[in-house]
Amino acid sequence: MAITQTELDGILPLIARGKVRDIYEVNSEVLLFVATDRISAYDVIMTNPIPDKGILLTKLSEFWFNFLQNDIKNHLLPIDNNKTMWDYLPKELSENEKYKTQLEGRSLLVRKFKLIPLEVIVRGYITGSAWKEYQTNGTVHSIKQDDNNMKESQEFKIPIFTPSTKAEQGEHDENISIEQASKLIGEKLCQRVGKQAIELYTKCRDYARTHGIIIADTKFEFGIDETTDEIVLVDEVLTPDSSRFWNGSLYAIGKPQDSYDKQFLRDWLTANKLNGVDGVTMPEDIVVRTRAKYIEAYEALTGDHWSQ
Repeated sequence: MAITQTELDGILPLIARGKVRDIYEVNSEVLLFVATDRISAYDVIMTNPIPDKGILLTKLSEFWFNFLQNDIKNHLLPIDNNKTMWDYLPKELSENEKYKTQLEGRSLLVRKFKLIPLEVIVRGYITGSAWKEYQTNGTVHSIKQDDNNMKESQEFKIPIFTPSTKAEQGEHDENISIEQASKLIGEKLCQRVGKQAIELYTKCRDYARTHGIIIADTKFEFGIDETTDEIVLVDEVLTPDSSRFWNGSLYAIGKPQDSYDKQFLRDWLTANKLNGVDGVTMPEDIVVRTRAKYIEAYEALTGDHWSQ
């Protein structure tokens, strides 16, 4: 059963509904993140869902949080060995099938941290909006590129940090320069965030290559532990919603790539002149094929067989 929106009937206070996640407050220090099966493209949510998408996103994020646990602190609440998520939630949620069905497999308990108000994008390959800007100005996020003859989908010599604003739902993220990001969050923190993001991307990119996937770019979100001043990895990590995944065996410079992520949906919207249009319903074949792409990426990266 696809979950497009959760309804917990006030058992936990609803804090926010994002493009994909419904967020509830467990207590003053802990939140419940629930990844629904909603899908958005060009900052617009489609009217119909991708079944199991929220579970796939959750499991893949858990995989990457674990993969990076020695590299950066994350916001997952530590769960005691003899307990499960349900032990930290009101009993009504686990004892009533109505609620359990909505939350099972697609929920994360996370600690609250002060959020850094940036979309921290790392680009390893030139594609998407970066490619469009480069074709016009020879720049990427206003950064002049040394190579004046780059081709579409070419790898950068060194991954680059290209921040954007973090928009509210219904608003559009805006690409900004590092100088603008520095003014927004402070120069020192901006440098720390950029360096950390590139290091994380590089480690995950190298791992993914050994599993047949190219991570062309990705978006991280970070918080700050105000007690220790540590940067904390939050939100989702290296999912098809926050990254571009390409099929490594089919990669070829100079053209768009075969994609495992929602670029597949974006391409369909663009071809039908529906990008940015509200109230769009995906045809069933687009739903089925998009779901299959998400599953392929999950299985390739984690080595797990999808059996939902």
